[in-house]
Amino acid sequence: MKRRVLHDELQGLLLKMLLDGTIAPGQNLSIDGIARDLDVSPTPVREALVHLEHTGLVARSPLRGYKASPPLTVEQIAQLIDAHRIVELGALGIALKDRESLLPELLESHEHQTGVVDALDSEGEDALHSGIDSYREYLAADWAFHLSIMRHSHNHYLIEMAASLDSHVHRLRQTFGHGITDARDACAEQGRILAAIELGDARAAIKAMSTHLKGVRTRSLADARRSD
Repeated sequence: MKRRVLHDELQGLLLKMLLDGTIAPGQNLSIDGIARDLDVSPTPVREALVHLEHTGLVARSPLRGYKASPPLTVEQIAQLIDAHRIVELGALGIALKDRESLLPELLESHEHQTGVVDALDSEGEDALHSGIDSYREYLAADWAFHLSIMRHSHNHYLIEMAASLDSHVHRLRQTFGHGITDARDACAEQGRILAAIELGDARAAIKAMSTHLKGVRTRSLADARRSD
């Protein structure tokens, strides 16, 4: 149990360092050096880096060890979000067959997400742009909404694909910073998805989801281009 807690803490700390720029893109990562800096043994550092490799934030080369990955290109961002759109629209079409159990979970997730944004807003006008901790809190709430849809597809492979794609979303923030620039837009778009599902209009729900994911794509690409 202690080892698992240490692993999770190290993984979270390294993730934060990768996203807030403490570890710069392209920087070589010495397992022994990180272990000394954090006053831990090399083993949990190695385990944390293995896990982070799945997010694409770090890469391992034979005989060269680990290195922080470079930022995503605009084309890679477009491909990532397009892949997410294909998977999630397919999952939503299936999940709508389980509308009665899907809807309450989506309502709860959306209410929580809106509450997180409201709380961050109340801290000041720049709260959503102020740091990686705020971003991670918002991201968890946003992902809960999408994960509800994936789970109600009752398709193990769709859920697995969605989880893999979601892990790469961290690289979007590594690419163009960690402020949350589209929280209100995303909440409003998800509200329209919910409204369509409440009405039992599957076609409108899928259209609203497509519009939401296209909006995410447009905003993400705009942010990436501003960062160039």
